[in-house]
Amino acid sequence: MVGFKATDVPPTATVKFLGAGTAACIADLITFPLDTAKVRLQIQGESQGPVRATAGAQYRGVLGTILTMVRTEGPRSLYNGLVAGLQRQMSFASVRIGLYDSVKQFYTKGSEHASIGSRLLAGSTTGALAVAVAQPTDVVKVRFQAQARVGGGRRYQSTIEAYKTIAREEGFGGLWKGTSPNVARNAIVNCAELVTYDLIKDALLTANLMTDDLPCHFTSAFGAGFCTTVIASPIDVVKTRYMNSALGQYSSASHCALTMLQKEGPRAFYKGFMPSFLRLGSWNVVMFVTYEQLKRALMAACTSREAPF
Repeated sequence: MVGFKATDVPPTATVKFLGAGTAACIADLITFPLDTAKVRLQIQGESQGPVRATAGAQYRGVLGTILTMVRTEGPRSLYNGLVAGLQRQMSFASVRIGLYDSVKQFYTKGSEHASIGSRLLAGSTTGALAVAVAQPTDVVKVRFQAQARVGGGRRYQSTIEAYKTIAREEGFGGLWKGTSPNVARNAIVNCAELVTYDLIKDALLTANLMTDDLPCHFTSAFGAGFCTTVIASPIDVVKTRYMNSALGQYSSASHCALTMLQKEGPRAFYKGFMPSFLRLGSWNVVMFVTYEQLKRALMAACTSREAPF
């Protein structure tokens, strides 16, 4: 057995909720530069927007984007929007991942054998609910990641200032910009991510190919990351472009997608695919492995506290 030993008592909803948010924050801390590189690649080619990369900076590939940012803006630019990112994960992941099992049990009426339909429904529900809670943090995170620091031209100097500026200049609705594509994206991402992880893990355990410990969690998480990237990349690109767009640039998320298709072709929907995969793959591995271990550690701590001396 690698890592913490599974306890006889299943983790409570509170343990899952707190564990998911904490694990997601740890994963974000490790993989954030890849996410920033993904955003820069996705918005490259936009003619306008409230925040965009400098006109002189052309990004090519994951490593090239990271090196260009470090050279022109400094290493700290890779972590633009980290505070908003951690705020997002603590609220967002806690809901979409931490409540997944509870919602799945609700749809299956407590049955131990959940169908794929029930899993997909649970993933869609928690993914959409999480967006309703955390959308403003996502908007601020994307704006921070998109802005370049060349020549001291940063628009947002702090996370709090970004919230205030967006609300003042674009109205309260500006903080909820891109909610529709984000709901669609996260319903799909949650289904692809959680359901794929669930299915791969169940298949490995049922076939006795692995035991319920770190190697099994790692393999399941890597497979979930790849499937999620393939399915969700087009929606993710549209979401990023729309959130970063100037007021009135696009009338809707569908208008944004149509404009991309007309001006840049279908390949535009897979801009930043490699950093998306590197980020989602590594993020899933770190998050799920940490999440599984945190659940066991927290339950072990709770059990030891309740045990008589």
